[in-house]
Amino acid sequence: MIYEYIVGGVVLATMLGFVLLYGKKTTRASMEITRTGFVSVLDNGICQSEITRSTDVVIVGAGVAGAALAYTLGKEGLQVHVIERDLSEPDRIVGELLQPGGYLKLIELGLEDSVNEIDAQKVFGYALYKDGKNTKLSYPLEKFPADVAGRSFHNGRFIQRLREKAASLPNVRLEQGTVTGLVEEKGTIKGVHYKTKTSQELTAYAPLTIVCDGCFSNLRRSLCDPKVDNPSCFVGLILENCDLPYANHGHVILGDPSPILFYPISSTEIRCLVDVPGQKVPSISNGEMAQYLKSVVAPQVPPELYDAFIAAVDKGNIKSMPNRSMPAAPYPTPGALLMGDAFNMRHPLTGGGMTVALSDIVILRDLLRPLQNLHDASSLCEYLESFYTLRKPVASTINTLAGALYKVFCASPDPARKEMRQACFDYLSLGGVCSTGPVSLLSGLNPSPLNLVFHFFAVAVFGVGRLLLPFPSPKRIWIGARLIYGAAGIIFPIIKAEGVRQMFFPVTVPAYHRAPPIH
Repeated sequence: MIYEYIVGGVVLATMLGFVLLYGKKTTRASMEITRTGFVSVLDNGICQSEITRSTDVVIVGAGVAGAALAYTLGKEGLQVHVIERDLSEPDRIVGELLQPGGYLKLIELGLEDSVNEIDAQKVFGYALYKDGKNTKLSYPLEKFPADVAGRSFHNGRFIQRLREKAASLPNVRLEQGTVTGLVEEKGTIKGVHYKTKTSQELTAYAPLTIVCDGCFSNLRRSLCDPKVDNPSCFVGLILENCDLPYANHGHVILGDPSPILFYPISSTEIRCLVDVPGQKVPSISNGEMAQYLKSVVAPQVPPELYDAFIAAVDKGNIKSMPNRSMPAAPYPTPGALLMGDAFNMRHPLTGGGMTVALSDIVILRDLLRPLQNLHDASSLCEYLESFYTLRKPVASTINTLAGALYKVFCASPDPARKEMRQACFDYLSLGGVCSTGPVSLLSGLNPSPLNLVFHFFAVAVFGVGRLLLPFPSPKRIWIGARLIYGAAGIIFPIIKAEGVRQMFFPVTVPAYHRAPPIH
């Protein structure tokens, strides 16, 4: 009898030990899943290749919008997984000027130190050049702290700083990989398929996927109706060993056929962007572009910058990039959201893109903050429709200004367009409210749709007044009428594309008043 008890005890102890040992292994495996976010091989040898569903948000892209969003949501306590095609420092010729309104959004997000340690330059306004004359337009910064100003920098350095900030949070994971598609189940986005840099195919799941993969997005067609316009291209150069005529100011030359920009991107470098209308530019490789820059553009460059401009052309480091505009036209999709240039673009003439993106991030953060969880996809989608309305006044003002100003600043053989261009230069040169009003719009400090329409038509009326004084003639009256008609033809189609009701009367849109879903 005693022998049977002993044998039974040994068997029981062995079984108990086996259970404890197995449980320990299982616990360790679970800890490994939590720590790394994925499992390579299960106990049965089958490759899992799926990111666990503990992630709250998957962000596609770690540019300005994606990296800033990752940091912001990470600070809110969400588990964030960012997948970026290339985590090395980008080398771009746009996204280098952050308006003061954008810098204020950086402060709101706790990212203002992202412009430190990258040799960023403060920008206090613009200098506008036309036909040998110039005028200085200062940002209205009197009511703001001394540190508030525009910032200009190397785009890649700024993005790397934002990525560093995001990666510093323990609940934000940055991974290099190429997203190949969205995971969709019954109309709801559940995550993304992607390839790692070692070509391993994985799937990342999350209740909310935010696509921020830039102007060349290959995912936007699933989430919006993209109507992309390519009005022109920017050709970029870097000038060295020279000083701008107005220190710490952007310089806009109303050239022929289109504007030329200069602004500092470091303490020793000045970026030059030459706008070339159309989708095709002279070839860089066979020397056509260098010839174009020397023969057409160089004679219009301010004398102080001429030698440095020619030296930059001779150096040969010339880059080009298409300028794109695309109004936001989203398909509200459960489980997914578009942001950044993947969602909405405007002509980069006014440098408003980053301001719009950062403003959108602030709005989205505030919308997500009261939510307890993100797993009710349909309720979350309905609630986040308010995002599209809440962003409209700021985003549409900056978008409309960029599109309208580009068309006004381009040269034209049409007498009415010539008068509008001259009227714009003279109106801004008047100073007072005639300059601070438009500049406050441009800077993102006062992005008011009504102020935009007021100043745009004030320029048109000012132009008509110049034509009719001191004595009107039938020809001048005709040109004046065509000027007003042309001004309406410039701005109203842009406003229509942005959405009149959402832009001017957002509170009348039901989505504006959506309350957070109750779980």
